[in-house]
Amino acid sequence: MQLQYISHNGSEFDVVIMVIPPAAPMLITRNLLYTGITRAKKLIVIVGMERVVDFMVQNVDIKKRNTGLEYKMRQ
Repeated sequence: MQLQYISHNGSEFDVVIMVIPPAAPMLITRNLLYTGITRAKKLIVIVGMERVVDFMVQNVDIKKRNTGLEYKMRQ
């Protein structure tokens, strides 16, 4: 069996293994956890420290993403 890192917007997979390392609070948010969980159709395996996952559940802080998309579309 070959393991691959796959990133697809909106995709679903039978099994998702989500690795959650300790990181800056702005990177480990509830939204990220929700996204990982909702990609799994049958099984999700979360690998990480319980306190970090608990923090993610509580971290509802949403940062504005500065992608420059609006500027690029107006050009």
